Amino acid sequence: MRNGSAARAALVSCLAVILAVGADAALAAEAGKRRKSSAPPMSTPAVPAGAEESGGPDADFEQFEGEFGKDKEGETKKVFDPLRGYNRAMFHFNDKFYLWVAKPMATFYGWIIPEPGRVALARAYMNLAFPVRFVGSGLQAKWAGAGAEFGRFLVNSTLGLGGFFDPAEAWFGWELVDEDIGQAFGRWGIGPGFPVVLPILGQSNLRDGVALAGQGYLSPLNPVYNLVEWDVYLAATAGGHFNYISLHLGEYEKVKKDALDPYTFIRDAHLQNREKRIKE
Repeated sequence: MRNGSAARAALVSCLAVILAVGADAALAAEAGKRRKSSAPPMSTPAVPAGAEESGGPDADFEQFEGEFGKDKEGETKKVFDPLRGYNRAMFHFNDKFYLWVAKPMATFYGWIIPEPGRVALARAYMNLAFPVRFVGSGLQAKWAGAGAEFGRFLVNSTLGLGGFFDPAEAWFGWELVDEDIGQAFGRWGIGPGFPVVLPILGQSNLRDGVALAGQGYLSPLNPVYNLVEWDVYLAATAGGHFNYISLHLGEYEKVKKDALDPYTFIRDAHLQNREKRIKE
């Protein structure tokens, strides 16, 4: 009985982490929708987060090709990657999971739910990720950002019907603040450590992986708060991921096509993007 309780607690903790990431991914998707009328930015599992920083995939490839992996003198940086063997194996697993499972299911889901409905759902997940952005801003003493996030959450949760709409930006000009616990750790001077590819979730690093555990407990849907049961939480998590992937179909394939070594490309692009966001 005790072993069963421990296993359930471990499962709940893992789901908490995954939902936090799913909500952050939906956040980035909606932010991309506002910047570009076509497909939102790519950040699906195993696709470099941060491609949303410019006008589209092609622009990102040119930027990363010309910049990532080089220091100010133009010399190639060597990334400390002691888990390279594991990371490549997990990257391969994530690749097959995306192509054989996630993509077909997301494609079918996209046929059923029209794009405006999926974008609205992405906004709702973005709204649920408010605690992560609020705490991440506060830990960096970015009080204006924390205040904007608090205001956005109140307005979008009420006037925005639970976050399905974004009147906070449309009516009050309160733009989304893209912060998280990993960025706060980086601002404190904690380095990324070494790259780690997480199952299903994709590219990360030691610092951000630790931060994800804390972010999971910031989710209002975490079953430890007794608002929902773990099976409802699991369904919400899976739904958020497939909803996000359905808005990004084809982008991962573009990365693989243009990269000589997809694992190295995504690893270095992810590292560069995180460093850039920490400095902003």
